[in-house]
Amino acid sequence: MRRSKYEKPAPREGGSLKTSAMIASLAAPGQRTKAAPFGHALVELAKTRPDIVGLSADLSKYTDLHIFAQAYPERFYQMGMAEQLLMSAAAGLAREGFTPFATTYAVFAARRAYDFICLAIAEENLDVKIACALPGLTTGYGPSHQATEDLAIFRGMPNLTIIDPCDAHEIEQVVPAMAAHKGPVYLRLLRGNVPLVLDAYGYTFELGKAKTIRDGRDVLVISSGLMTMRALEVAEALRDDRIDVAVLHVPTIKPLDAATILREAGRGGRLVVVAENHTVIGGLGEAVAGLLMRNGTMPERGFRQIGLPDQFLDAGALPTLHDRYGISTAAMARSIRGWL
Repeated sequence: MRRSKYEKPAPREGGSLKTSAMIASLAAPGQRTKAAPFGHALVELAKTRPDIVGLSADLSKYTDLHIFAQAYPERFYQMGMAEQLLMSAAAGLAREGFTPFATTYAVFAARRAYDFICLAIAEENLDVKIACALPGLTTGYGPSHQATEDLAIFRGMPNLTIIDPCDAHEIEQVVPAMAAHKGPVYLRLLRGNVPLVLDAYGYTFELGKAKTIRDGRDVLVISSGLMTMRALEVAEALRDDRIDVAVLHVPTIKPLDAATILREAGRGGRLVVVAENHTVIGGLGEAVAGLLMRNGTMPERGFRQIGLPDQFLDAGALPTLHDRYGISTAAMARSIRGWL
């Protein structure tokens, strides 16, 4: 029997979600999700794009590339546990006219394969699309698998476009946009049963564009990735406190949509908060802060960051870790209340 694209929440055991620390779902109990949106979107794209090929460093099941491998086994390359080889092979395929999607974990691409991505792919501005699972704090397996600093590592690399999507709805739109873009792209990939959020807001992804998901007079949350989902939850939670929260979603970290960010941050009477699933060092928060400073834009009620601390994080259950490190809905709401 074919499994439905739409997934039910994971089974509960003893009142808690039954899941492993590695592949824990980010969805709240009862939240709508969609299974493997990246893999299914790539299969759909490949129907009309014979140049699309997929590569994985022994992690196709955990980057959802196994969906593509099953549909197009002759266009799938299993490179083994060799991330530097993975990136070099992707560069070679791009030179021959293919559009390779290379997948691994974000920690392995950023830490182990950086030099190969830089010199073999980015310097040559090749059409290699790098899709990496477990960005930021999306696994409980500890520092060896938590890519808390990948944006800081990659933001300084010339020619590299960086995308941090919020949900399954956006990932489905990001995949063809990545393929259409000329040049290398790094995608922070949410995999498995990915929450569905932005479809309820009529959202459409555009590469390089930030978009206001909801408006508000008291607080502007500038966010990317799963933190946009959290920001929208916080906006609902703070309504009872008569705090009106706007959410500006910034899925493209590089190039940054400077015009939209400056316009929204420059509106009077609002606290500006940048929320990201990344260390507060070198990510979206510092990118926005630098942009505001260079342009003389000073938010009337101040500027704050919600992000992961500059330290190696603990292992454990994701809900516990998200609350401990300040990126859960409840923790974000507490922080914003305290700043106002």
